[in-house]
Amino acid sequence: MTVSAAVQQQGEEAGLLPSHQARLDYRTGKGWSTAGVANGFVQGNLAIIPERYAGAFHRFCQLNPKPCPIIGMSDPGNPHIPALGADLDIRTDVPRYRVWRDGEMVEEPTDLLSHWRDDLVTFVLGCSFSFEEALMADGLPIRHIEQGCRVPMYRTNIACTPSGPFAGPMVVSMRPFKPAQAIRAVQITTRFPAVHGAPVHLGLPEQIGIADINKPDYGDPVPVGADEIPVFWACGVTPQAVIAAAKLPFAITHAPGLMLITDLRNKDLAVL
Repeated sequence: MTVSAAVQQQGEEAGLLPSHQARLDYRTGKGWSTAGVANGFVQGNLAIIPERYAGAFHRFCQLNPKPCPIIGMSDPGNPHIPALGADLDIRTDVPRYRVWRDGEMVEEPTDLLSHWRDDLVTFVLGCSFSFEEALMADGLPIRHIEQGCRVPMYRTNIACTPSGPFAGPMVVSMRPFKPAQAIRAVQITTRFPAVHGAPVHLGLPEQIGIADINKPDYGDPVPVGADEIPVFWACGVTPQAVIAAAKLPFAITHAPGLMLITDLRNKDLAVL
């Protein structure tokens, strides 16, 4: 039984949504990659920053909606966002986090209980895992799910529009497809602007500053067949690159590929 199937079965037996059951599992240290877990439910990237920087970061997200689509935001110091899930706790419900100090990643804890502060504001950003359900429903293969690994992600030479201290390159996620499949993937993901929407680039990775497709900056490499092209979507890991460049004295993000699973439904984010 796959991880996602096991989580769903446990949730059904307990009378919980698969998304809620997944969060409970991560809260108790079970599970790893969230790819393919709680199918049908929206997953989110995290950016947790001190309140003094929250206005500038909110503006950064507004100026860069492709990599940073906001689907939820907390009040300062509040680890709960009820609109995103029953019993959701930002401090415990993600498999692994990253703690940043002065632009350097210093720790990857499995909870934030010892790091939480009253001035922290959480931004939850849309994740491309949400549109993968629609791609698979149309018969398109998702390589990293097939291989049970994390989606490959790359820093690019595509500059984001800056806001205050926040500036830097866009990060993209990659999925390989045959050309006809890539066309269909563009059509499908265009329907989901709240979770990155259509791709930002197809093929020729060197044109967006990716020197080696087999060496992602985040996540795990996946093979690209001789009859396939790499297709790149804006990625919610972009804030990690931006936060590192801003050298904030303190910030928290999720570990790439290990998301917050919400109780929102993917189908509710489609615009068509």
